[in-house]
Amino acid sequence: MSTDSGPGPLVSQRLGYLFKHAQTRMQELTTQALAPFGIDGRELAVLLVIADHEPGSQQQAAQRLGIDRTSMVALLDALEGKGLVARHPHVEDRRRNVVELTTTGRVLVTQATDASERAEAALLASLTAQEGERLRKALQTIVARSVSDAN
Repeated sequence: MSTDSGPGPLVSQRLGYLFKHAQTRMQELTTQALAPFGIDGRELAVLLVIADHEPGSQQQAAQRLGIDRTSMVALLDALEGKGLVARHPHVEDRRRNVVELTTTGRVLVTQATDASERAEAALLASLTAQEGERLRKALQTIVARSVSDAN
């Protein structure tokens, strides 16, 4: 490969460039890993939030993921159509929808999470385990601070 390939050091050292290309690669790996399950990374995130906070409302799930209400409804419609989640009115407040995983959804979450973790491991394969953990913790810190600054 020639030294003239790539964007050059002024660009390739910029965080925006690095995040963009790391995210693109992560999305490619995740898409491949989740394809056998008929879901994508965004749908897995919704399923994981529901699994972590069952039973919960669709509005709470949207808030936890930072997804607008309209997008969450569309995601839940798709997941419900795949038989992975069920919605029903809240017992005390019929204006709220409670969202829960179906039995099929629970099984799929376990299998898809394993596949997603293998995709993450593939992304981090060029790093040592310590470097990968430091990267994850650094990103968690950045995200946590961004969320607290937004509130």
